[in-house]
Amino acid sequence: MQVSGLAKSYGDTPVLRDIDLAVAPGAVVALLGPSGCGKTTLLRLVAGFDRADSGSVTLGGRPVADGPAGGRGCWVPPFRRGIGYVPQDGVLFPHLDVAANVGFGLSPAGRRSGRVEAMLDLVGMAGFGRRMPHELSGGQQQRVSIARALAPSPAVVLLDEPFNALDAHLRRTLCAEVRAILKRGGAAALMVTHDRDEAFTVADEIAVMRAGRIVQRGTPADFYRAPVDLDTARLAGAAMLLDGTLTGASAETALGRLPVRNPHGVPDGPVALMLRPEQVVAAAPGAGLRVTVRHAAMLGPLTWLDLETEGGAVALQACWVAAAPPEAGSAVLIEVRGDAMVFPPE
Repeated sequence: MQVSGLAKSYGDTPVLRDIDLAVAPGAVVALLGPSGCGKTTLLRLVAGFDRADSGSVTLGGRPVADGPAGGRGCWVPPFRRGIGYVPQDGVLFPHLDVAANVGFGLSPAGRRSGRVEAMLDLVGMAGFGRRMPHELSGGQQQRVSIARALAPSPAVVLLDEPFNALDAHLRRTLCAEVRAILKRGGAAALMVTHDRDEAFTVADEIAVMRAGRIVQRGTPADFYRAPVDLDTARLAGAAMLLDGTLTGASAETALGRLPVRNPHGVPDGPVALMLRPEQVVAAAPGAGLRVTVRHAAMLGPLTWLDLETEGGAVALQACWVAAAPPEAGSAVLIEVRGDAMVFPPE
């Protein structure tokens, strides 16, 4: 799948601005961003539910859109694009059983070929063909929806926030299952989500969108460890920001002098520094910086700590594995592990 120079406005409001994006066969790419960033509009343009003002869309090596509405460029309607589409809540046909839902997009010969049974087996639903949608759990319905999308062997699968209607526990479980299903299916997959955990779990690459543009694309590790700017850093996870003064490979801060990474080439002088909670660790007795625990929350095997330096100069967060986590109001010794990341001052 490839889009080139895609742009879309509604009235005087630009929604997409010169988008370029390619997804290879077998790859899963997540479009991640806040509401209104343009990610759903991009998915709709790829699907053919709407038409771009400019730019082109190619699916499986075949041009399906080129040029604006009303122009002379090519335009292939959605039902001829050879895509699989998974909407937010699955949307199974309530009057059809599971097998009929999965086989809906197949020719009679395709339904007879055993493709339905193969797809149900792929998504872990073998033996459920005679069940009706109302007899399935939410997770089972979503797996059937994915089987239906994959059954016609599409070159591209589009997923529009497919886990949005599921509870948190089921969402975590199904994310990993859906990734495995998509990888086995072999189609290029493009998923829209506003949930970074979903993007981390399902995608090979994440395309971060903001104000109609893709501001960063890379692996989940790239997104978390090397965000392109502070807004992206916050989107990737809990980010603690410190004021500092950069001198070469280190910076002076309220926590002391810290080693830094400076991939953006920020010059020496005042800077913003980012730390992640896992970098704040317990120090050996008699070493480190003394801080006060303001709040401690148990998260199963982990404890999430809100910390504060003396006088409240710096607020920190930490995520520790501890058999006996510190209590709120107690003092602990901490140190920073690894490099702080440098950004221009806000």
